[in-house]
This record gives sequence, C-alpha cells and structure tokens, in this order.
Amino acid sequence: MKLKRILVILNIVLLLISLFGMTALAAGSGDVAGAVESTWNDASSQIKTVVNKVVFPAIDLILAVCFFAKLGTAYFDYRKHGQFEFAAPAILFACLVFTLICPIYIWTILGL
Repeated sequence: MKLKRILVILNIVLLLISLFGMTALAAGSGDVAGAVESTWNDASSQIKTVVNKVVFPAIDLILAVCFFAKLGTAYFDYRKHGQFEFAAPAILFACLVFTLICPIYIWTILGL
C-alpha cells in the first residue's frame, strides 16, 4: 500500500514536471552564454527595483520586529534575574544595520 502511494505521487510529480517544464534554447547560433547575458541585461533593472523596494524592506521589517521583541524579552529577563543578556539583541541590531545599508553598496559589488 505504501509503495503504491509513493509510485502514484512520483507519477504525479513527473507528470507535472513534464507539463510545466520548458526547454530553453539559444536562438540561431547556439550561443547559450550570449542568451543568458542578454536576458540578464534585460531583467537586471527590474530585479534591482524589486529587490530594493520589496525584498530589503521585508527583511528590515522582520529584523526590526525580532530585534524589539528580543530586546523586550531581554529586559524582562533582566528584571527577573538581574543580568542583561546582550548577545542576541546585539546580533539582531548588527543584522538590521547591515540590511539597512546593504542596498547602497550591494549593486556596486554586483556591477549594476
């Protein structure tokens, strides 16, 4: 019974792969590197815009919420035990600062 279920799932996955899989061919000369490079040149500005306006702000928001939550729990632990744990809030703060300034220099590293 278990083998039959695994085979059915495997067949469904293979069917979906064959239905939605697409063959990518280089036009005419067979220059795959040129096709990839031209695709990257066309899409790089769109990728940069999406990353700057969606990805980095989402990461910043998640890190800010985690930082303030961890800062609050560290404060309550300090009130309870008398010892403030700096490691986790410091790491989250460093990550937050890094992701806030990352869009300034990441595109120069990537050459965009």
